[in-house]
Amino acid sequence: MTDFWTGRRVLVTGGSGFLGSAVVARLQAAGAGDVIVPRSADADLRDRAQTAALFAETSPDLVIHLAAKVGGIGYNQVHPAELYLDNLLMGTYVVEEARRLQDDKTVLVGTVCSYPKEPPVPFHEESLWNGYPEETNAPYGIAKLAQLVHAQTVREQYGQNVTYLIPTNLYGPGDKFNPAVSHVIPALIKRCIEAVEAGADHIELWGTGSASREFLYVDDAADGIVLAAERYDDPDPVNLGTDHEVPIRDLVVEIAAATGFEGEIRWDATKPDGQPRRRVDTSRAQERFGFAATTPFPTGLERTVAWYRDHREEAEARTD
Repeated sequence: MTDFWTGRRVLVTGGSGFLGSAVVARLQAAGAGDVIVPRSADADLRDRAQTAALFAETSPDLVIHLAAKVGGIGYNQVHPAELYLDNLLMGTYVVEEARRLQDDKTVLVGTVCSYPKEPPVPFHEESLWNGYPEETNAPYGIAKLAQLVHAQTVREQYGQNVTYLIPTNLYGPGDKFNPAVSHVIPALIKRCIEAVEAGADHIELWGTGSASREFLYVDDAADGIVLAAERYDDPDPVNLGTDHEVPIRDLVVEIAAATGFEGEIRWDATKPDGQPRRRVDTSRAQERFGFAATTPFPTGLERTVAWYRDHREEAEARTD
């Protein structure tokens, strides 16, 4: 890192969450002058007046917007309206208040769920508008994609420096293991460990296992976000990923081995698989601001399993 961060006041929405905690740690290590982490109890970003008050009180030089309402396939099926509206409002009000304050820069973090259901693999940023997202994630994905439109319009009309990043599926220590909101890796780790403890001879999982996903270790994602905040000022969206795709069937085998589960793996094909494939093209991040993920997947998975074993009560209680 350079002296870019020296003396800067940085507002990190969602800074106490899974990804946010890793970003805050990197900002502090980089020498940021003041890292501001608002809690939802102090400022509800879905409320325009509360968001305006937060910005007026903190006067940040740079904003990193990570706050989001998220969940796995099941949560998306039950709460599509909340996922759409909450994320749309938070993104809208953060961008607008940053614009009114005329901060130096705003970094928005989108989602790979915004991509069309079956774009060419790997996903290139240019294909974001080439179709409708996979149905179970569409309300969330479209709400986050609206932030890209907002970013580009305030740049065009007001000259506001807003950048937009698209990380692929995240995992790592500090993830949410609460079944109501957890994603695939923490959900599978929890299922396998509980099966071992119960002496179960099998586990049953959603879908067919035929889908594939790309997984980005949380510390690598945080590095990419901080690098982009420091070095990237263009309007084009940028993927953050590893350029490595894992079939869900293979993922389950790896997690079973890492957790010691030796029973049968059964699939409930009446449940959805979600998007068939996910792997993003990572060349733009490398070319524009020098980001490349460095954590091998087996290493990251081992760390995640170990963290869950050591922080189980905390991990299962987290919903942010």
